[in-house]
Amino acid sequence: MKTYRLLRKDEIEILEKQSCTAQEWSTIEVDINFDPKYIHNTRFSGVVKLGVFKEEFTLAGGIQKHSGISNSTLHNVTIGDNCCIENIKNYIANYIIGNNTFIENVDIILVDGKSKFGNGTEVAVLNETGGREVYIHDRLSAHQAYIMALYRHRPQLICQMKSIIFKYAEENASDVGTIGNNVTIVDAGYIKNVRIGDFCKIEGAGRLKNGSINSCKVAPVHIGYGVVCDDFIISSGSSLEDGTMLTRCFIGQACHLGHTYSASDSLFFSNCQEENGEACAIFAGPFTVTHHKSTLLIAGMFSFMNAGSGSNQSNHMYKLGPIHQGAMERGAKTTSDSYILWPARIGAFSLVMGRHVNHSDTSNLPFSYLIEQQNTTYLVPGANLRSVGTIRDAQKWPKRDGRTDPNRLDQINYNLLSPYTIQKMINGMSILKDLRKVSGETSDIYAYQSAKIKNSSLNNGIHFYEMAVNKFLGNSVIKRLEGLIPEDDSSIRERLQPDTEIGKGEW
Repeated sequence: MKTYRLLRKDEIEILEKQSCTAQEWSTIEVDINFDPKYIHNTRFSGVVKLGVFKEEFTLAGGIQKHSGISNSTLHNVTIGDNCCIENIKNYIANYIIGNNTFIENVDIILVDGKSKFGNGTEVAVLNETGGREVYIHDRLSAHQAYIMALYRHRPQLICQMKSIIFKYAEENASDVGTIGNNVTIVDAGYIKNVRIGDFCKIEGAGRLKNGSINSCKVAPVHIGYGVVCDDFIISSGSSLEDGTMLTRCFIGQACHLGHTYSASDSLFFSNCQEENGEACAIFAGPFTVTHHKSTLLIAGMFSFMNAGSGSNQSNHMYKLGPIHQGAMERGAKTTSDSYILWPARIGAFSLVMGRHVNHSDTSNLPFSYLIEQQNTTYLVPGANLRSVGTIRDAQKWPKRDGRTDPNRLDQINYNLLSPYTIQKMINGMSILKDLRKVSGETSDIYAYQSAKIKNSSLNNGIHFYEMAVNKFLGNSVIKRLEGLIPEDDSSIRERLQPDTEIGKGEW
């Protein structure tokens, strides 16, 4: 615990000679080893506490600046050791600033009244008119957000989750903000009611209002030029660059947003990369990627998804307003100039090509192609299972996990074949066989969920799904028998018996 003392008379005289003024010198406390030498042209008001100024900062280009305070107005501020605070155009008010922090050429940094720093902000995800709201907070994970958005049939659960989040937000509310240790804030504009973690770098941000930047030493956050954020939470290891604009958004760990990307009422979880385009009311699970100016993601749920240029969705039935939503299950992709009219549900690891307006639900036919020909949706089940790109994707995702924070919020399953996708393929085989049985084996075209399936595509789909299921079951049996030296059949059967209740029933 740091020990403070009041300023001595000779120190006050030195400060006054250096163009410093105070509303009341008696409300300023300093470290016992305080030296006034490095404080110039500064106005103090309220309760101010100052550390020591002994170290130098080495800036880019090799220039050195000694820690100290100059050309600033401070009100109710505590400053740690060896900070450099220069050229504050307006003032800094109601903040505790850590050690070795560098603040220069900033317009204003303040906390005005009691703030929750973004915690408890309501994000109208998926349905813009409300009904699937997620309340964001510092520890939000993709799993918790999923339950909050989609388990509305469990009102007691949702009510309990809300009360836990609101309690956390209230416990963390304060009329004093914090700026951590080793933080850099330069050439920034308006910063109000923002909590800033250790080792964060803010360079040229336009406006940051009501949020938390959960930076830390092992996973620092970078906020670049022209960034504007209102009602937000940014998790460790993320970067926002070049004119990114966010309103009521949660940014997960190791995300990158840049090149004038704009988003409102959206959630982005671990390792998302968003550039150039825009998002509205989306639930972007881990590894949701979009890089193109013409791409709009709206009112959808995505994960491990890559959006092609010009990808677009509509959530309006124009008489009713923006009440519709859709889901592209994990690993789905869109090609250039693709379009989906919500509501629709696209199966896992599927490829969407062309314009689709028939509200298809292909969730039980994963690894499919959805192709539009003359305003008709054609479905090619299982075709993506033979694509080398699908295997490549599954291998690249773990390598692209940029999270360096050991405290990981999202638990990510990278497996291409998992009980989830295998269950879907078993369902898919059953659906395709039933279609063949009902419509006859010689039919040229089969109809399913507003989509058409060609005869050859249906037969190939059954074949692809059978191969994938057999491969997964074979791998699972081999894994289960690993390390066993069997004496007879009974020892193998015994090893294959389940030893836990977990995993029974549908995933």
